[in-house]
Amino acid sequence: MDCIFCKIINKEIPTEIVFENDHIVAFKDIHPKAPTHILIVPRKHVESINHLGSEDRDVIVEIILAAPKVAEMMKTKDGYKLAFNVGRKGGQIVDHLHMHLLAWPEDDKEAKRKEVAPI
Repeated sequence: MDCIFCKIINKEIPTEIVFENDHIVAFKDIHPKAPTHILIVPRKHVESINHLGSEDRDVIVEIILAAPKVAEMMKTKDGYKLAFNVGRKGGQIVDHLHMHLLAWPEDDKEAKRKEVAPI
């Protein structure tokens, strides 16, 4: 399989990993859209939300439960945004399920107004 996230998970490609456990690897996005931009990726290769089956419930649970841990490690637990992009039209670039955790410093009010729009 020629998946860049699988290669990162298998430590074939170096990256700045900020959290990992038996189910998840979280690392800094190389094209950040916020001062803190972390990708939370399951070790199991699933192409996207559209490819999840009922047998993958644990995958989604592990991704979501990792978010507050990562946020605390990144000192952004008081406020952050979580997002999934699904398919090319939805902005997904890598065909491996992942969730974005984005956060801005507390004192960066201008960036928050511009970047953190409610969905």
